[in-house]
Amino acid sequence: MNNPQQQIETAIQKVGALKSVKILRKSSLAQTKAYGYEDQDDFFNQVLELESSFNPEELLIRIQTIEHVMGRMRSFKWGPRNIDIDILLAGDQVLNYNDLVIPHYDMHNREFTLKLLCELIPEQMHPLLHKTMRELLNDLSSPGGDK
Repeated sequence: MNNPQQQIETAIQKVGALKSVKILRKSSLAQTKAYGYEDQDDFFNQVLELESSFNPEELLIRIQTIEHVMGRMRSFKWGPRNIDIDILLAGDQVLNYNDLVIPHYDMHNREFTLKLLCELIPEQMHPLLHKTMRELLNDLSSPGGDK
């Protein structure tokens, strides 16, 4: 966990090197205070827009392999980890499997995620909530919204 920014860049390179994956754009890199486990280091987050011929389940398997190679050890929910790659959206697909939930089950409650999504796809509709990423961020940022 020495250099989180470099770890993210390495992970992006590994994702981009997968056959059948093309990175279209990437958001800025955001540093976020950890929540849930107080002595955990800050998070660094980045969002990619990509196209792939892999279905989401196949992509998840390849992403988990990248995480494993980079030293990801599955631990308790808020435990230390050096890389955690999630699939947030897959177009307008809705999936709910043991290992994969799309859209990501909590992305609409995470300001840091919505800000990065708004950089890339502000008008993308959340397939369950029927609001754009911009609307979800505005809802969360408004008085009374959760952060």
